[in-house]
Amino acid sequence: MPELRNNILTILGEDIKPGESREVNFDVANLHTSTPVNVPVIIERAKKPGPTVLFTAGIHGDEVNGVEIVRQLIAKGINKPKAGTVICIPVINVFGFINLKREFPDGRDLNRVFPGSPSGSLAARVAFKLVNEIIPFVDIILDFHTGGSGRFNAPQLRYVKDDIKLNDLAKAFNAPFVLYSKNLSKSFRTTCYKLDKPLLLFEGGKSNHIDEAVTNSGVNGSKRVLKHLGMLATHFKTSNPKKPTIFIEDSKWQRAKLSGMFKAEVPIGSYVNKRDVLGNITDPYGKFTHLVKAPNSGYIINVNESPIVYQGDALFHISARLQH
Repeated sequence: MPELRNNILTILGEDIKPGESREVNFDVANLHTSTPVNVPVIIERAKKPGPTVLFTAGIHGDEVNGVEIVRQLIAKGINKPKAGTVICIPVINVFGFINLKREFPDGRDLNRVFPGSPSGSLAARVAFKLVNEIIPFVDIILDFHTGGSGRFNAPQLRYVKDDIKLNDLAKAFNAPFVLYSKNLSKSFRTTCYKLDKPLLLFEGGKSNHIDEAVTNSGVNGSKRVLKHLGMLATHFKTSNPKKPTIFIEDSKWQRAKLSGMFKAEVPIGSYVNKRDVLGNITDPYGKFTHLVKAPNSGYIINVNESPIVYQGDALFHISARLQH
């Protein structure tokens, strides 16, 4: 278990004093070839006391845009605080990341096995170690994700409505959108919520893809949060986006009424009116064209970028009710 005695952080078997930098290994199991798997945990401590912030990504191995955001925080030195401690784990599910697969080798979704078990599946053991060896020490978590299955998310934060701590952090982060959403059973977010550890979940982009605008949104939002907490080094500058955050209380999925070849015609993040044409579905033989129209007015916060869709597939995620 992590300890803090005489201001010395003991985590994963390593002692880290104020002002020190350390990379420790979050190891759980070897590959099937007996090759060791190292999951680096990068820890930066300032001499001045302050909060401990954890940046995580790669809970799903194919969500590389989140990994890129945390990578940039480290590469640019943003993770070196002027007060407090910053812990970065760029790739939690390294087993999935090796093959760019969402799940663990046994097919389990890490984000559905929390808080884990010391004697359960490989995914459950990783979850257990994260929850018991790192989470008890941290004060705030920023967890980075992307859309899956070819669905591109506009940069957005997700958390339970009326959480005062997360509302303050979200306002500091200043993402284009906040989508209030319930905690999902056995997720990392739910476990942290039960432990009274505020977690901001960032969604942006799609799996197996890196988008510059999404990356910039995640990096700049992280800088603003660190500044809000009095932790950002003084040589880093921050600025707020031109447009304020849009808070979404309810949203709807527009699903495909037909199977076929799909093309979206509206940019991510744009506002549409009810009955506006959002895209079209055609067959390979030029026999029909089906127009996909907006079921309601709202902001497009997710677009399916797959060229082939089946009846019932999610095409667009549209805000249905905004917070005023």
